[in-house]
Order: sequence, then structure tokens, then C-alpha cells
Amino acid sequence: MTNVGTGHWIFAGIFALVFIGALVWSYIKDKRITQIHYNKSLLFTLSIIVALFLMFVFRKYLR
Repeated sequence: MTNVGTGHWIFAGIFALVFIGALVWSYIKDKRITQIHYNKSLLFTLSIIVALFLMFVFRKYLR
């Protein structure tokens, strides 16, 4: 990190802000489409999390 100057940090900060802005803009733009096609994705995600948790519990306590 001895060769990292102020210009590098400025570039990194601007790049991060622009990248995050592009991600937010893309999410807002596609929000309506994803709600139409993936309306059950939250239920699917929660079921995977519960299944993984139960596998952990059974593996941990049934040894």
C-alpha cells in the first residue's frame, strides 16, 4: 500500500459511488418485472434457510 496515492483513493471512491448508483438504478428499474415473475421467491428463500437450519440442528444434536 506504499504506492497508493490520493488519486487512487479518489478514483476508488468515485468508482464505488457510481457502481452502487448503477446497482440501485438497475434494481429500481427491474423491480416491477421481478415482482411479476418471482412473486414466490421469498417463500422459497425462507424454506431453504429453514431447511439448512434444521439440517444443522439435527446434525449437531443427533450425533
